Amino acid sequence: MQDQPAAHDLVTAVREFLEKVAMPKLEGHDAFHARVAANALAIIERELAIAPSDNAQESERLEGLLGHGGMLQDLNEELCTEIREGRITLDTPHLADHLWATTLTKLSIDQPRYAAYKRAIEQTNTLDV
Repeated sequence: MQDQPAAHDLVTAVREFLEKVAMPKLEGHDAFHARVAANALAIIERELAIAPSDNAQESERLEGLLGHGGMLQDLNEELCTEIREGRITLDTPHLADHLWATTLTKLSIDQPRYAAYKRAIEQTNTLDV
């Protein structure tokens, strides 16, 4: 285990520095590159916060679909092979739910302000109630 500060705290501090201190002083191409860097750091922040629990959930779903455990990447590669070779299809129980949940997780990390993502989350929350 690393000493403090945690990786998430370091990434947040650098992103906030870029947004609050550096970017207001920059113009043109430099300002653009600072925005790109700040956005990349925001993605890393979300991934550090979201990925551990969602990766565990994704692994559980894959284990249910494939019938065995393994490393997440290996399970995903196997699922792709099973789909490509027609052994698993959208008619397979839980596949569509797994693909939907995985897609929403990826969007929550990469594009949480994406309008279609927000609508999908609202619809999913309405269905869960």
